[in-house]
Amino acid sequence: MVLLKAAARGSIRASIYESIREAILSGGLGAGARLPSSRDLAAEAGVSRNSVLTAYDQLMAEGYIIARKGSGTYVAPELPDDMSAPVRAGDRGGPAPPAQPPLSAYGRRTAKAPGELPASRLAGLRYDFRYGLPPADGFPYTLWRKKMGGRLRRMSQQDMQYAPPEGYGPLREAIAAYLSRHRGVESAPGQIIVVSGSQQALDLTARMLLDPGDGVLIEEPHYLGARYVFLAAGARLIPAPAGPDGLDLSAAPRAAARAKLAYVTPSHQFPTGGVMPLARRLELLGWAGRTGAYVIEDDYDSEFRYGGRPVEAIQALDRSGRVIYMGTFSKTMFPALRIGYLVLPPALVEPFKRAKWLADRHTPVLEQEAMADFIADGDYERHLRRSRQRSASRRAALLEALEAHLGGRTEVWGANAGLHLLVWLNGVPGRGLDPLIGRAAEAGVGIYSAFPYYLKPPPRAGLLLGFASMNEKEIPAGIRILARVMG
Repeated sequence: MVLLKAAARGSIRASIYESIREAILSGGLGAGARLPSSRDLAAEAGVSRNSVLTAYDQLMAEGYIIARKGSGTYVAPELPDDMSAPVRAGDRGGPAPPAQPPLSAYGRRTAKAPGELPASRLAGLRYDFRYGLPPADGFPYTLWRKKMGGRLRRMSQQDMQYAPPEGYGPLREAIAAYLSRHRGVESAPGQIIVVSGSQQALDLTARMLLDPGDGVLIEEPHYLGARYVFLAAGARLIPAPAGPDGLDLSAAPRAAARAKLAYVTPSHQFPTGGVMPLARRLELLGWAGRTGAYVIEDDYDSEFRYGGRPVEAIQALDRSGRVIYMGTFSKTMFPALRIGYLVLPPALVEPFKRAKWLADRHTPVLEQEAMADFIADGDYERHLRRSRQRSASRRAALLEALEAHLGGRTEVWGANAGLHLLVWLNGVPGRGLDPLIGRAAEAGVGIYSAFPYYLKPPPRAGLLLGFASMNEKEIPAGIRILARVMG
């Protein structure tokens, strides 16, 4: 007799499967024991015969039972040694599990990376100044669905095969043309590799160009995703101060002369918002030429500039093939799209193509095709103009609210570009933000510290306040509550 029990997974089939399997492993059903017919077991248990047949099929496929034509269904005469050991009631573990094999050096460095993985949007926050989010309420959803649907309707068998690791050709052509028009970046489509967001671009670059112990010149403060990638690669971080004029190479430690890479965000320094002037860009290129290092130029949100002409990309000034240019559609389209790109010096193209192939073969093609259409049809640039106008209005609302409600208690950096502000709180020590963040959250306002982006803690507290994902009414309401919480 088979005693059926309720299955943890809930289905009747799972209940039958697990009950028989446990009876076999515990010795309740010995080798060669005959099982009830599927019809008899179904009638006895008051279940569908199909449920019994499905459970029997799974047990047979896994080698627990066998069927003898014209005779019935029996417990298999032999089971693997590790499966046939008796299992006593209450003995869940059986033999002690083998010791866990040690992680690789890379795995240990990755596991020890400080901080936590980015959290999803917190529930219960009426006014969330989370940074890094584009203005989603103005996204042309209908148009994007039309682009995706059109590509799905035209999909052929060929479109379902593996694609080139460097990305969809027409998208690379569209990116090259766009960058030439708007950023002065000169490149052939063959120098572009489409990646799964800027984070993969950083990871591939670190894997290809860094050995453990190599130095990386990095801005202080800086983007955490870059810091963690470089630390996982075993690199030594060499910080140089970055302020209103971006990276100050003259203040870099002597170790910078031996760095293999420099990572910079020159068009809108993250998180301070500084813009690196031409003289410093040329100085950085000169340094790269003298030391033989590469410069990673992360141009993550240069499309959002609210005053003056955008400064030319460092890549556009490069004549020696020392600049690796990174871009992403996460800030201009939406983060879940996961399409970014690298513009590489010609000497690095083939090695990076192989690295991309090893990492994930290629970035999903359907989205690449739709994005290529979106750019080629002019929809992308029209969307950018609308997004820039919307973000500019929200930036102005945040600046006005800060002035109205916090006045001389704050100092604002990085107001001329991007999707966030760095707001310094006068008189609040650098480590004194946690209680304020907690009280603000209790009042329904999400605020975020600048503290994690520094290797050396700043002397005063700073907030990164994103504004693009909130509207012009929500922003001042949230700042009013924050001012009240601050007292």
